[in-house]
Amino acid sequence: MSAQLQQDQLATSVRLRPMSLADVPAVGMVERSSYPFPWSEGVFRDCIRVGYLCRVVETAGEVAGYAIMSYGAGEAHVLNICIREDLRGMGVGRRLMEFLLARAREAQMQDVFLEVRPSNPNAIRLYESLGFVRVGVRKGYYQAVGGREDAWVYRLELGPEDGKT
Repeated sequence: MSAQLQQDQLATSVRLRPMSLADVPAVGMVERSSYPFPWSEGVFRDCIRVGYLCRVVETAGEVAGYAIMSYGAGEAHVLNICIREDLRGMGVGRRLMEFLLARAREAQMQDVFLEVRPSNPNAIRLYESLGFVRVGVRKGYYQAVGGREDAWVYRLELGPEDGKT
């Protein structure tokens, strides 16, 4: 089986579903295994409680990723998105981002913003391939080993999908 076929099968076999409070420990495990300065489980619980769009990626009955997005004043903000390391580069993150963008369009948002570490070229490639454009820098935004790391701010102007109104 070709690598592309395996990737396509994986991307379509994952399930995206709402994140529940019961998912938080598994989400926290993915977060801690992915970042040296992870969000706490309390932050994830708070995001669910305040009504942010919180989704998990599930494959083989396990949480394999997640995304959190907020809405307000015509803008959506991707606050956190992560895919388990063994599934990165297989189209799962793209599918999750496309889901978020579709929800933002449905909510009639005009723009979607996100921050990304300049040291994360894979995420940057994904965002740019989806049409995001870098619009700014937040100096010292992220905690990093040995100090702070800037965040690149990206924006996607949403229009009607496929020219539909």
